Amino acid sequence: MFIGIGRYDLFIAHSGSLKDKRQVVRAVTMSVQKKFNVAIAEVDFQDKWQRAALGVSCVAESPSHCRKVLQEVEKQIGRAAIDGGELVDRSVEVIAMDDLL
Repeated sequence: MFIGIGRYDLFIAHSGSLKDKRQVVRAVTMSVQKKFNVAIAEVDFQDKWQRAALGVSCVAESPSHCRKVLQEVEKQIGRAAIDGGELVDRSVEVIAMDDLL
């Protein structure tokens, strides 16, 4: 069993308040949750109006499947954020469950 972990940083240029930012983040997270069976949450920059960091995790039977899922999630985040934000950075890591024990 393998665990895929992704962090995706967004820049939300037109955001003038935390409310504006929350609308974009909510749209992105709902879009990803609807399409994929992954956990997603805002993990950083909660007090910044124009920045957001989303953490995504998935579990799969192979590291290649984890990477593929997280690549598709990245594409979906890019599509969902196109109206309100820009994907500026990402990092992906896949960990074998055996390495954690």
